[in-house]
Formats: sequence, C-alpha cells, structure tokens
Amino acid sequence: MNPAPSRKIFNIIVIAAALGYFVDIYDLILFGVVKNPSLIDLGITDKAALFSEGNFLLSMQMAGMLIGGIVWGILSDKKGRMSILFMTIFLYSIANIANGFAQNIPQYAALRFIAGFGLSGELGIGITMVSEIMTKETRGLGASIVSGIGIAGSALAFTVAEKFNWRVAFWTGGGLGLLLLFLRIAVYESGMYEKTKGIKVSKGNFISLFTNIKRFKKFIFIILLGIPSWYTVSVLAINAPTIAQDALHISGPIKGSTSVMLHYIGAAVGSFFFGYLSLKLKSRKKPILIAIISIAFFCILYFSLHGASPNVFYTILLLMGIPMGGLWTVFVTAASEQFGTNLRATVTTSAPNFVRGANILITYLLGMFTTLFSSTGTNDGLWISAVIVGVFFIAIAIISVFFIDETYGKDLDYVEKVK
Repeated sequence: MNPAPSRKIFNIIVIAAALGYFVDIYDLILFGVVKNPSLIDLGITDKAALFSEGNFLLSMQMAGMLIGGIVWGILSDKKGRMSILFMTIFLYSIANIANGFAQNIPQYAALRFIAGFGLSGELGIGITMVSEIMTKETRGLGASIVSGIGIAGSALAFTVAEKFNWRVAFWTGGGLGLLLLFLRIAVYESGMYEKTKGIKVSKGNFISLFTNIKRFKKFIFIILLGIPSWYTVSVLAINAPTIAQDALHISGPIKGSTSVMLHYIGAAVGSFFFGYLSLKLKSRKKPILIAIISIAFFCILYFSLHGASPNVFYTILLLMGIPMGGLWTVFVTAASEQFGTNLRATVTTSAPNFVRGANILITYLLGMFTTLFSSTGTNDGLWISAVIVGVFFIAIAIISVFFIDETYGKDLDYVEKVK
C-alpha cells in the first residue's frame, strides 16, 4: 500500500504511534514511581542503598534502550517499520510481566534491561512513520500529538502505582503492551519506505553515520541538543526527594511519585504548545533553542529553592516540564527530518535512546562530583554536582542547535547515498 501523504492530524498511524509512546512513558514513569517501594519490598532499606540501587536499575534500563535503539532502528530501515514495531512491543510486554515476578536485584536489573531494549523502538519508529505518511506542513503537529498523548501515560502510571502493588503495576504495563499489538494490525507501511524496496541502496547502515563527517556531525549534534530534557527527568524529577531533602532542605516531605507526575503533566502541555510554536515560527531550531533556554531558567529557580515549601518546589517541577516536553517533541521531529528514508528510522530510533542512555553518564558524573565535593568538607556536595552537570549539558545543547539543519518543510522523500 502506498497512500498519498495524509493531511488529517488524527489518523491510524498517529493514533497507533501515540498509544505506543503512551506505553513507553507508562513504563519509564512507573519505574520512577515504584523504584523505592519495590526495592524496600525486596529488602533494600538503607537510604544510601536505595539511592544507589535505584540509579543502577535505571541505568540498566537506559543501557537496554541505548542498545535497542540502535538495533531496532537498523532493522526498521532494513526490514520495514511495521514488523519491527510488533517485535519491540511484544518483547517489552513479556519482560514487564516477568518483572512483576522479580525476587532479587539481579533479576530486576536483567528484566529492566530487556524491557528497555524492547521498548526502545516505540517512539522512534512511530515518529518515523508519522513523518513519512503526513504532509510536510502537518507532520510536526502529528509528532506533537504522539508526544502529548504518549506523555499522558505518566498519569496512568502514577494512578496504578498509587492504588496497587508494584508487581501489579508492572503486570498492567505488560498487559497494555499486548493489547496494543491488536491495534498494530490496522497500521499500514510507510509509502516512502515501500518505494525504497525498488531502489538498490544501503539501508539501516548505522556505521555510515560515522564514516561521513557531515552525517556524523548531524547525528552527534541532534543527540546533544536533546540531553537537557532527560537531565530534568532523571536528575531533577526522579531524584527529587533526595535533592529536596539533602541539597535544598525543602521545609516538608517530597514524594517522588508526585514530582515525576507533575513534571510530566507539564511535559504533555509543552508537547502541544511547542509543536504549535514550531508550526507558527515555521522552524525547528527556534523552538528548540527557546525550550533549552527555558529549561536553563527553571533550573536556576529549582536550585534557588533552599528552604522553600513543598508546594513551591512542586510548582517549579511542573513548570519546568513544559519546556522539557517541548524540547523532546521538536527534537524527535527534527531527528526524523535530518536523514533520508534509508537511514531515517535508524537515526530517529537511536537518537532519543542515546539521549536516554546519557543517563548513565549523567549518573556517573553526579556521583563522582558529589563524592568529590563532599570529601572536601562541604555540606552542599549534591547541590554543587547537580548544578555542574546541568550547566555542562545545557551549554552543550545550546551550542549544538547552531550545528543542525533547519528542517521545517523539508521534503523527506529521498535516500542517503551510502557507499
């Protein structure tokens, strides 16, 4: 099937991609919410151990997503978008159901890796298909809908985790994935991809992103500009209780589940707002730059909240989520527009997961600087290290904006000449 580009904002591809991303976010946020309760249930009660083991499990999940993003992107360009989508969601679903039966940390870590590996293809392949089946005027809004609806999965994760045991919450996520497989039956293959079947061209050649300087620069800079969005999630939201108590001395208790939930509510709003802003400005680079600068502004406010009330702290996390969601949405859209059809899924699937995988480096740097500054006798080691890591990645992201192509309105019906 080779349909004409769709002008309808809501179509079966957008709906399927949005629900796929809904499951993706459900899983990511679910772990942030049940991290401590599940570890306590497994016998980890020491405060320092909860922090370190929780970050270890998150890093295992992100490592799975990093590797999976490369594998599924390559396969999607080589074998087709639809069949690979089926495989990713099936693997994720089985891993999450099994995760509900985990009895120790090694099992938990292995299943987080497998779930991350399976889940890593959902967003990238979905956005690739949306970009390829919609007109150049509407594809940005299509991506915003995917991101906005998908991010709403955080609300379900919060609700299920609050009302049920963490094991039931994981089983629910796996069940949602299996239900989603039935919707995939109605999804048709991208017309642009179908056309490449008759062309003798290298497809899904991940190595080619590193053998050509122009492609390499585009790939690296598109990844670097997206990292601030995950910094706010993995450091400032997921670890909000620790930072609030140990670094900011907030005047009351802070719940991790509430912090993550509010941050993602803001992100859902930001996805729609910045998608619309991109349409009005007829640009990808301008809204990306606005989003990064806005994140920097709210980070300054966040780190200035010494002794503030929990309500003020939660409000800043909510507002920071708006540019976070905006950056993420326009970033994945721009990633899908940077390369030709034979490399598009490879890039669009791997780039977001490289950003998520940056959590490994972020966590390492955070721990290293915290230990370094704490050993000097300062009581603000965690605060100083979180600020340094944030300044570093935000500065790099701002610089990276000026090294990517402006792709708004770009014709995507072409292939990369890969030797």
